[in-house]
Amino acid sequence: MTASALTTGIVLLHLLGVFAAMHAVMHARTPQGAIGWALGLMLLPYATLLPYLYLGSSRFLGYRVAHPIQPSHALPAAPDALPADPGCARFAAISALQGRPFRSGHRLRLLIDGEAAFDVMLAAMAAAEYCLLVQFFIIHDDALGRRLQQILLERAAAGVRVCVLFDGIGSHALPRHYVTTLRTGGVAIHRFATHRWRNRLQLNFRNHRKIVVVDGTRAFVGGLNVGDEYLGLKPPLAPWRDTQLELQGPAVADLQQLFADDWQWITGAAPPLLLPPPGDGDASALIVASGPADPQETGSLFFTAAINAARQRVWLSTPYFVPDHAVRAALQLAVLRGVDVRVLIPARPDHRTVFLASTMHAHHAVRAGIRVFRYQPGFLHQKALLIDRDTAAIGSMNLDSRSFRLNFEVAAMAVDRAFAADVAAMLTADFSHARAVDEREYRDAPYLRRVAMHVARLFDPLL
Repeated sequence: MTASALTTGIVLLHLLGVFAAMHAVMHARTPQGAIGWALGLMLLPYATLLPYLYLGSSRFLGYRVAHPIQPSHALPAAPDALPADPGCARFAAISALQGRPFRSGHRLRLLIDGEAAFDVMLAAMAAAEYCLLVQFFIIHDDALGRRLQQILLERAAAGVRVCVLFDGIGSHALPRHYVTTLRTGGVAIHRFATHRWRNRLQLNFRNHRKIVVVDGTRAFVGGLNVGDEYLGLKPPLAPWRDTQLELQGPAVADLQQLFADDWQWITGAAPPLLLPPPGDGDASALIVASGPADPQETGSLFFTAAINAARQRVWLSTPYFVPDHAVRAALQLAVLRGVDVRVLIPARPDHRTVFLASTMHAHHAVRAGIRVFRYQPGFLHQKALLIDRDTAAIGSMNLDSRSFRLNFEVAAMAVDRAFAADVAAMLTADFSHARAVDEREYRDAPYLRRVAMHVARLFDPLL
């Protein structure tokens, strides 16, 4: 290559870097992300242009526009047995954000850890008579994955309409023969992927939702994926601490519709949808959905609004504690109001960079008066939120920028004193197996580890 050709190539790379930097400044969701990308693209385009192509977009384009659910496919709202709990009123902003009301009449059951949760979920799937909707971020071809596969095949053979979604990145290790076997057996199964041309090169976006709906009457949401590690069978993260929620009542229709949104984006057709029967339970509930196609920062706004509504306590359990400014400020303000604020995080890392950033955020939280605890027995993957003595949420949302802005997520928020008491008892047991974080965790760490924490925090918008 001649010197002039090399010079021309360098100039072109820098020009492309400048144009990409302009795009980053115009479209990045956070100022930190815009500054980081812009500086990298202008100063080191050789190293940042390709990553920006795959990681730079912060909007999932076309999701709501390309294949809207037609009115004939959409479920009508199930009739509520009674008016929603009066306590729902203080979460009116979350209801408005979701565009649907809290609904009454729900039966709720906590399913604690993988063995108990999968025993109930797989038994419910095996009893399906009409329709089975299944969505997980990760499905592995291991013992648990093959148990799921067998049940899906049996239900399809019995004439049940079975629809399965899995995330293409989360389930990247799922072998083709696993999917082929299901399709051959009559199961409609698809990989959720950014397959439209405007999103084709993006690796940032993931469908992190975990939804199971059986015959339109029973639904499950939470943190569990399909893999032996979620049963606590894979050291060094074992035992695995997680929680799932079983829900019966009108909000099951909202979970079906949420699955239908994702299904139609991939297939262009609607899945089978069944109207749930009228609810006969005591809990009021709202399905909270978020994703990178939302016009607002739905995930962050959900946590911020919920924390701001608290007057007695905010207990949080999350595997990744990388809050944005709004959530961090809400937690600090809650402390200043005299609210009992506790955050439960893992003592063991599954992702080193996120763990380092979480440690840095935990240090700042402790300095602000927030009580932070590290769960000791095994890896903590649970996503739970407890507000005061009447409200709790269980779902797939982590407390990090990825869940706030880059992942499709779902949670069920319930206003019910009995259910909140169950969640409080569960978290009390978790805190009893945790160690309080103090300033020494950061101060006594080796210097290079502290540097690594600060460097990891620079990547907050991508974590």
